[in-house]
Amino acid sequence: MKNKYLYIETFGCQMNVHDSEQMAALLTDSGYKQTDNMKLADLILFNTCSIREKAAHKVYSELGRLGKFKEQNPDLIIGVGGCLAQHLGTKFHKRVRHLDFVFGTHNIHRLPEMVASLQKKREKITNVDFHKSLNSIGIYATPGNGSISAFVTIMQGCNNFCAYCVVPYLRGPEMSRQPEEIISEITRLAADGIKEVTLLGQNVNSYGKTLGNGLNFAALIRKIGKLSGIERIRFTTSHPRDLSEELINCFAEEEKLCKHIHLPVQSGSNRVLALMNRGYTVEEYIKKVDNLRKVCSLISITSDIIVGFPGETQKDYQETIDMMEKIRFDSTFSFKYSERKGTAAEKLEGKIEDGEKQRRLKQLQALQDMHTLEKNTELEGSWQELLIEGKSKNSESELMGRASSWKIVNFKGNPELVGKLVDVKITKAYLHSLRGKLIEEVGNVN
Repeated sequence: MKNKYLYIETFGCQMNVHDSEQMAALLTDSGYKQTDNMKLADLILFNTCSIREKAAHKVYSELGRLGKFKEQNPDLIIGVGGCLAQHLGTKFHKRVRHLDFVFGTHNIHRLPEMVASLQKKREKITNVDFHKSLNSIGIYATPGNGSISAFVTIMQGCNNFCAYCVVPYLRGPEMSRQPEEIISEITRLAADGIKEVTLLGQNVNSYGKTLGNGLNFAALIRKIGKLSGIERIRFTTSHPRDLSEELINCFAEEEKLCKHIHLPVQSGSNRVLALMNRGYTVEEYIKKVDNLRKVCSLISITSDIIVGFPGETQKDYQETIDMMEKIRFDSTFSFKYSERKGTAAEKLEGKIEDGEKQRRLKQLQALQDMHTLEKNTELEGSWQELLIEGKSKNSESELMGRASSWKIVNFKGNPELVGKLVDVKITKAYLHSLRGKLIEEVGNVN
């Protein structure tokens, strides 16, 4: 029997990466073997993102190239999933004529039946309905050989309706998985050799609100912390408004919880935060950062910032710069505001010209680079426990590990250390990474 090959290309965030892992797991059971060579594929899937316009344009460009593949192989099946598919639905078929099927964020679990239907008869399919079940986020994806970390989706959807964001419209209302299902999945991952799990959700801080059993996110972390085999726990993304004192205390009390939090601030202007419908003030955000650092002095804090939001004045922008100077993030993901149809921000006045947005972004990123290098340099001479992920991207003869703070450390070491926790001394700081030496190379430490 001829092998059937699957090619998946993922656009966007960690949640999309995990969605793609789940898609591959489902289709493996249907006889598909994953390949990195698109030309070999019998089935090509694009798992899309719709958060920023640039990502959407890239998807259209890549799909356009597939027309030639379809001419060469009429049996080729091409599908598009994810947020952009959810947004466009049947319009995607009109835009890309050689597309066979479109499936939304709640319909991953229906992939095998859609593909089977297309193999029998080539009738275009669109599945973008929302479901009250969580069938599309509880699919077990067996870790690849040698994998030491894995994603676990704990909830789906979002109820926040930030003015710039399409996620609530494309991922649906917030729903939390039952804790027993999450614990069962993580237990299985640990049995398969996973040492570190990253808990995923549009707003993990509000986990449990739809369950009605009193269990919140901090309680879930404590449950996971008791599981044997799991050495580290991470999570993303965290909404500042819902960051509770109980969760903050977990960074001091839960040994397995990594000393890193990604806490998107988006702006340092209270006026802009109100326009964004973020639900907190700069002062409230800074207080939570102070509390995090109070309970865990070594915590690494990263963030997201949008520049050029409609109505953002030079004064508003300067307040963001002032906020960054005060907080001094370890790193940030910063973006020019990208208008998305259907959001509240689309109707706001005071749109900023792209050239001005670019100027502000460049200045902000230069400041962040200075802060990042400053933060990294503070670690020179310190000891860091690393989970070794594999070979360094910089050198085949070196290894790469991550500190609890999420920072990358490169060092010389035996490949047999991959998957293990080791201590290294930081010898040199760079903008995007650190260099270290193994404990045996620098002698015993008193």
